[in-house]
Amino acid sequence: MTPRLVIDVSTGVAPWRQIRDQLSVLIAGGHLPIGARLPTIRQLAMDLGLAAGTVARAYRELEADGVLHTARRRGTVVGAPPADPPADQVTALTKEYVARVRALGTDRDTVLAAVRAALSGPLD
Repeated sequence: MTPRLVIDVSTGVAPWRQIRDQLSVLIAGGHLPIGARLPTIRQLAMDLGLAAGTVARAYRELEADGVLHTARRRGTVVGAPPADPPADQVTALTKEYVARVRALGTDRDTVLAAVRAALSGPLD
């Protein structure tokens, strides 16, 4: 079973990037191990309420990076953990986080304190 992906259109981050970034994080964190089978493009698109082309683009990007492999019989599976995330991916995830905490009405000092605490703890 694939952990739940969440698409937030209010962040300004393209849905395909949100899928790619979230899958990268899940794979890098070991929540989706090598060999884990992902839903079909059509199934994930239905689950998320998106066009199949949107999911296909995210899968293609991850395939190009060697993170996913697609074979006719096996479907799409995790091939390898992602390399260090590119700066644009880190920026996109950061913007998404900031948009979400702003929506909660959280002040800057609280957000920075939470980030510092998260970075000082174990990375799992």
